[in-house]
Amino acid sequence: MRDSSYHPLKPKALARRLNVSAAEYATFRDELKLMIRRGQAEFGIGRVVKLPSTRNEIIGTFKSIRKGGGFVTPKAGFFSSAGREDIYIGPGSTLDAATGDVVLVSLRRATGTSTTAGPAKRDRARPADRSSGRSPQGRIVEVIERSSREFVGTYYIKDAEAFVHVDGSIFHEPIYVGDPGAKGAQAGDKVVFEMLRFPSPQMLGEGVIREILGPRGDPDADMKAVLRQFHIPENFSEQALADAREQAKLFEESAPDPHRRDLSDQLIITIDPVDARDFDDAINVEKDDAGHWRLGVHIADVATFVQPGTALDGEARARGTSVYLPGRVIPMLPELLSNGLASLQENRPRYTKSVFVDFDPEGRITHVEFANTLIKVAKRLAYEQVQEFFDSTTGRTRVVHGEVADLLLRARELATILRERRRARGFLELSMPEAHVDIGPDGHVVGATYSKHDESHALIEEFMLTANEAVAQELKDRDLAFLRRVHENPDPIKLHAFAEFARSLGLDIQDETSRYELQRITREVRGKPEEVSVNYAILRSMKEAVYSPEEVGHFALASPTYCHFTSPIRRYPDLTIHRMLDGLIRHGKAGYDYSELVVLGEHCSFVERRAQKAERELVKVKVLEFLKDKVGQTIEMTITGVEDFGMFVQAKVVPAEGLVHIRTMGDDYYVHDSVSHTLTGQRTNRQYRLGMIVRCVIAKVDLNQRQLDLRLESPQGQPAEKSKKRDASFFPKRTTKKKSRSAAPPRRGAKKRRRR
Repeated sequence: MRDSSYHPLKPKALARRLNVSAAEYATFRDELKLMIRRGQAEFGIGRVVKLPSTRNEIIGTFKSIRKGGGFVTPKAGFFSSAGREDIYIGPGSTLDAATGDVVLVSLRRATGTSTTAGPAKRDRARPADRSSGRSPQGRIVEVIERSSREFVGTYYIKDAEAFVHVDGSIFHEPIYVGDPGAKGAQAGDKVVFEMLRFPSPQMLGEGVIREILGPRGDPDADMKAVLRQFHIPENFSEQALADAREQAKLFEESAPDPHRRDLSDQLIITIDPVDARDFDDAINVEKDDAGHWRLGVHIADVATFVQPGTALDGEARARGTSVYLPGRVIPMLPELLSNGLASLQENRPRYTKSVFVDFDPEGRITHVEFANTLIKVAKRLAYEQVQEFFDSTTGRTRVVHGEVADLLLRARELATILRERRRARGFLELSMPEAHVDIGPDGHVVGATYSKHDESHALIEEFMLTANEAVAQELKDRDLAFLRRVHENPDPIKLHAFAEFARSLGLDIQDETSRYELQRITREVRGKPEEVSVNYAILRSMKEAVYSPEEVGHFALASPTYCHFTSPIRRYPDLTIHRMLDGLIRHGKAGYDYSELVVLGEHCSFVERRAQKAERELVKVKVLEFLKDKVGQTIEMTITGVEDFGMFVQAKVVPAEGLVHIRTMGDDYYVHDSVSHTLTGQRTNRQYRLGMIVRCVIAKVDLNQRQLDLRLESPQGQPAEKSKKRDASFFPKRTTKKKSRSAAPPRRGAKKRRRR
């Protein structure tokens, strides 16, 4: 199509010109669709195929910013002369667009490339370089598609009129909702309202209340607010429940099916979180006298209960994933299945799909086998119990002993061998702390910590990765289209930005695009104050992992072929893989239409992101609720981001992140250096940089805006006085006190920016 002699042709005419046979046309058509999705080609008038034109108008997704205006991320296939960069929309040029809306933008100018300021970008930040003329700019001329017309917020009354503070940062001004008392709403209630008129720079928004969720701060109201905010369905249809009940009637605790192998006499165990609701994976490990291994990974056979075309399947497909929230799970499947028939409970016969992988003593795969099986879990273990066993000096504990202990020791040895081989391939291990919120009997938060990821977690993770790769390789070898889990290589520009950031911390990077260099950097910073900042920076330089039939590979896992197979109770993509394996086991054939997989992959990627956002949002709400009565207390935090308006910090004890705004740092005049990621005092030369540990005072907890504001307890270099309001129940005692790493001197000749 780049040839000067090419004139746009319809797909079939183009296929004829390329001598594509009738048998190859379906593949040609699928490839053409992918090119169009990637923006490599487009349909013109009359549905002719042509190269994408340079547009002065693009279509993209809008995200507003606090000081007015926002940014539009171009959709695939709508990259303009500005390339893939976000388009800056100035205040007054947004029409009535809201965050998440699909909009049409008219470009004003594109004057160069914006720079990446490191890992510190957050929803509350507006990096100066993106709105100061160096980013492409435009104005919104049409809102094409609303992300939603229903929103959640807190109801209040002012001057005899009713308003709603919308949760989060979607809208920065309250929305008028009519006369007070509509639907019996009381000040402080959480409400759902429908937007009648979206707010614009010229006019306030107006809505009407549809539902009252309950008073703000009520645990049930907070839960419902997040579910409504992200449009997550709670209840199953009666037909879907009826399908689940019918499957329960048909279930037999035996293996009458000739295609199902009975493994109920084998020693098989599960290892899960202590508070797990469903159990969909089990393992066993054997080793012979010659040092050869056999790993068995047994996954709940959900495909047996969820038949294609049923109401149960339709609802599972629409949900796409289970949603794990603090104190509650919104399952993909009714609990009769997710917590019952398909859950691998101890001493209960259960149907599974098993992957058997044989290894030589060095951990090289020698044989892979798949089977429909019946198992009976001999022992259910929690991660904490397994880790206690691994840490024990006697080699046995009250819970773990005998054959189970021997199995765990074999499993640890094999997992170590496999993990080392994976590291040799370039596997990236990012230490990303995960929040864990403890909910009391009344639904209120009683504690918040970071979840551990220790040797017991790594063992199960390694075996699940192995099973996923084995299944993906089998389907690839059979030349079948299937729903892969893909993770594209990072953009070299973002990797360069990360390398510059790493060098500012004194880390040496030779090959910026090498996975092994990233792997080495993560090892170098492990256990150091800058570990959190570096890991977040690497994560932000990566593309998002998605579901797709495209053969892209998985960058972070260093895996050329990968899919999700091990969690069909909670992920619909895994269920599609189970159905394909079942077809191969029973009939020797299986398959999905490629075009269907493209659409399904986009849907499953979307609902996965939605579930993750909902979980993060409710965790944030719960953590802020936990902190709201601790204003004035002191907390030790790590600087994770430095901007010209202040520092982002992350607590070491609780999973909380907040902002120390530069206006609260009144002891000096601080200048931001974007190269070294520092704030330096002009009078005292006092410096704050990424990775430093600082003591902060909780200044404000804003539940409406989901924000935590902090201030420094005392300037660096001066002894931090012990807070009189220190809460022993909030901050656990420590036997040793870690010292902060001293700040590096300012780099000679470093470029400085004036404080905004």
